[in-house]
Order: sequence, then C-alpha cells, then structure tokens
Amino acid sequence: MSKLQFELTTPERIVLKTEVESVSLPTQQGEITVLPGHVPLVSNLMPGMVTIRGGGEEKYLAVSGGFIEVQPQGRVIVLADTAERAEELDMKRIEAARELARRALEGKRAADDVSSAAAVAALEKELARLKVARKHRSRGTPNIQT
Repeated sequence: MSKLQFELTTPERIVLKTEVESVSLPTQQGEITVLPGHVPLVSNLMPGMVTIRGGGEEKYLAVSGGFIEVQPQGRVIVLADTAERAEELDMKRIEAARELARRALEGKRAADDVSSAAAVAALEKELARLKVARKHRSRGTPNIQT
C-alpha cells in the first residue's frame, strides 16, 4: 500500500511531518479524507479536527483554519493559522478560553459585523480544540512517528 507524505505547518512551526495512510480534514464543503491516489486539490481549511491514520493508529490535531493542498505525487500540505497536537491541549485552559469566547460573542451581537465575526472565529477555534482534547482522552495516546 502506498503512503501519503503529510506536512502541517503554522507560521510559528512545523507541527507534524510524517508518512500516513490517510488524513481527514475539515473544509468548507465538509470533512474530506485523502487517500493515496487522491486527485490534486486546493481547499480552505476550516476550524476543526484533523485525523491522521498510520500504522493502525489515529492521531488528532486541532486547527483553526488555513489552506490544504493535495499534490499529484501523494503529498498533502496543510498551512494552518494555528494547530495543536492533541497531547498539547489542556482541558481546563480550553474550557476557560471557550467560555471567554462565548461571552465575547454575546457582547458583540449588537456590535459591528467584524467584531462579531472575530468572536465567532475565536469560539470555533476553542470548540475545535475541545473536540480534539476530548477525543484524545477517550482513545488514549497513539504513537504515530513524527
């Protein structure tokens, strides 16, 4: 079976660079799963959970948005605004940030559209982080090589 060369990068760092069997990503059209032989593709990355599979295990990452490129030779490049591995996430800090974002959104409903959009984006980011942290804790820690 052929593999995919996967790389997830943020402006601050390379979060993950590894060989995988498949990767599931949140896009504007919904979640997509990229397998070896996938057609070339460029798409927006939406806030959510990225799931990579390799060696019979799954690994989860939280992303807040960005871009996805699937290249013809089985290379998948994700340029994310922010990304965190599941094991880097702290549930207490996420819950506190989610509550802050929720309150900010409530306060911005009467404000301008830009402020409201920023508050919605912050809330979506925290919800994605929370989803990944919960999934990671319910499944245990996988050991996909990085």
